[in-house]
Amino acid sequence: MDTTTSVSSPTITEIDLLSYLIQHAVDNQFSVAVWRLPNNNTRHIILSRQHEKLKTDITLEELPTGFIFAPFDTASERIYLKADFSFSFTDDGLNEPVTPLEITSSAWLQAKRDEIKKRKAGYYHIQRTSGDTQKDAYLNVVALGIAETEKETFQKVVPSRSKAVTLPPDFDIVNAFMKLCAGNPNALISFVSTPETGSWLGATPEMLVNVEGHTIFKTVALAGTQPYREGMNLKSVAWTQKDIEEQALVERYIISCFKRIRLREYDEHGPKTVVAGNLLHLKSEFTVDMQATDFLQLGTTMLQLLHPTSAVCGMPLNAALDFLRKHEGYDRQFYAGFLGPVNFKNNIHIFVNLRCAQLLESQAVLYAGAGVTIDSVPEQEWEETEIKMNTLLNVISPVRPA
Repeated sequence: MDTTTSVSSPTITEIDLLSYLIQHAVDNQFSVAVWRLPNNNTRHIILSRQHEKLKTDITLEELPTGFIFAPFDTASERIYLKADFSFSFTDDGLNEPVTPLEITSSAWLQAKRDEIKKRKAGYYHIQRTSGDTQKDAYLNVVALGIAETEKETFQKVVPSRSKAVTLPPDFDIVNAFMKLCAGNPNALISFVSTPETGSWLGATPEMLVNVEGHTIFKTVALAGTQPYREGMNLKSVAWTQKDIEEQALVERYIISCFKRIRLREYDEHGPKTVVAGNLLHLKSEFTVDMQATDFLQLGTTMLQLLHPTSAVCGMPLNAALDFLRKHEGYDRQFYAGFLGPVNFKNNIHIFVNLRCAQLLESQAVLYAGAGVTIDSVPEQEWEETEIKMNTLLNVISPVRPA
């Protein structure tokens, strides 16, 4: 992926350019988002001179081109990075500008070509506000969750935990991003850095809201987890009853959201076994023709209804959320929130912020959760969170607990 571009000399690579643009953003107090969509080989970066705070009732379809970054807490404002500069890369280098924004951005970059040189990009980091989740404490929360399912307080709850690891001295954010791209072809790979939120790196497999050309809406039900080994035959993968039921709960949650808005015309495909980096999940896809159903702002409507999904919170929602607020013991911040490009080349791609890490000055804080049902075993749920955290550990390593 370390390809050259014509912006300056042949020795200037994509990594050099991304590093320069990220560093330029930090030097000038801009916000920056870098991403690559699932099953796509194009990397994108936008710089935003001044990120905005969005109210929770904002209409996605009316936003300018940019990138949304929202916390787990539904009452908190979302961060929006309006694109002031936009660039895209493939393995052949920097793409030719097409849109007016890209043309303006290209001219700006050409004027700065003499400044571009090989260097490591910095990023925003803020003071961490919560400590590690100890194993005994997490096992206790899971056990409490199982007890509540037995009382029928809820069918499922998703307790999560955090873990701090030390960043190696040679940690480089652009190299880490590229490694995530190479190792997770079916995920949204993202790096978001703003003066207010600090910096977050992630590789999430879970689409939340996808709108293609203002006409087709898509979302997915993704749940169930087991390790993936290279060469596995996906057709022969066996799932436990616990995993099957957990995924079915997410499906039913999406269908219940459709029912709330009296939307009956949708296509459902799945569940099927899919690969997400070092993991396997069960996945069902839902598709709606927005024009045929006359739901032209379905993206906005479903985002409000879906977040937080039962895959990251539980079901029923309010009972699970009350449990997490009482027992989880830390602030999720942007973990299990949502993020993605909005009205970028006529499409909206918003994902749940899973498999992510918050980057501090010399540490990374990893986050992961596990779906707890009446059939759960606490030790197995702990192991599931460990496996999920490996997605980021594999690119940050060598690491050790901080």
